[in-house]
Amino acid sequence: MLLCSLGALLLLFSSVDVWYFLRGVVVAVQAWFLPPVWDVLAEQSVPGRVLPHDLDYMGHMNNARYLRECDFARFHYYMRNGIFRTLHSLRATMVVGASTIRYRRSLAFWEAFDLRTRIVAWDDKSFFVEQQFVSQRDGFISAVMLCRQNVLRSNPESILQLLCKRKVECPDYPEELQHWISFISASSQALRAQSGLKDTTAESSQENTGEQENVGEQEHLEDKDK
Repeated sequence: MLLCSLGALLLLFSSVDVWYFLRGVVVAVQAWFLPPVWDVLAEQSVPGRVLPHDLDYMGHMNNARYLRECDFARFHYYMRNGIFRTLHSLRATMVVGASTIRYRRSLAFWEAFDLRTRIVAWDDKSFFVEQQFVSQRDGFISAVMLCRQNVLRSNPESILQLLCKRKVECPDYPEELQHWISFISASSQALRAQSGLKDTTAESSQENTGEQENVGEQEHLEDKDK
């Protein structure tokens, strides 16, 4: 029986990222018991520390771990300011449409940091979120990430209207955010050209639904049916 149990655990941990889901549960429970943040645009900060399983071969925090920590910080952020609850009420959800991270200084083993999250702006389809890794040692911003959260089956304005019971004005777009959005648009156009797509609404539809369909193959099958 013991060997069977150990074998089942080994199979589970080798086939599923168990620690990711357990961490998600812990983050949700922690956010549930903390007081809500009524200002939906207020920056929130969660503390962190570089642990042994975060390290890469060079002895500092693995590049991929930054993105993982950002995931959990956004869970915490949306739970405390009520956005997750509002999404549930609207039967909507959000997916990451784009993210860019810039590494400025390594986070070393056992180094403590604060991960700060805030909504910078939004458009008719997405929230634009900024997240900063700030060293507790000297306040240096070690890394900064921009994330585009696409809203499915609703839109940011409806979410904020329901959550705040009033119309919330979108802040001005910072210059770096404008450049980043332009980069995303240019990348989309280049990828459409590379794929031989002429209908610009095809990718727009994909971004709205969050689906990654092979449009070229779909059009080929439609032509074949005709």
